[in-house]
Amino acid sequence: MRLLAGREHSRAELERKLASHEQQPGELAAALDALQAKGFIDEQRVLDSVVHRRAGQLGQRRLQQELQQRGLAADAIARSLAALRGSELERARAVRLKKFGDQPPGTPADKAKQMRFLLGRGFDADTVRRALAAAADF
Repeated sequence: MRLLAGREHSRAELERKLASHEQQPGELAAALDALQAKGFIDEQRVLDSVVHRRAGQLGQRRLQQELQQRGLAADAIARSLAALRGSELERARAVRLKKFGDQPPGTPADKAKQMRFLLGRGFDADTVRRALAAAADF
């Protein structure tokens, strides 16, 4: 219960974190089944929570990776991320603006640094190029 109080956890996360505390085989699965039946474990809430908290900082690729690490179903991840496709460029611009300010990249080294930063945040190469081109237009 302490783990669930801090943030939403998927069933796979809880299994991984609590496996070392299981004393009898099947005990953990039964406890997680009970929690899931009572609504304490909900995969959709985990998806919504992560997307809500992290979408302003990360691109779709990185969000997808984080959701996969939490053991969530691929089709549910795809559905949750589909809504973000339209805002990918705006989010990349906002992340770039927050980190580097409103000055466009002056030198090729500055541009490469900003590109690496945005790529590391999970934005695809085309989105990064368009975000940097928009910064240069200002």
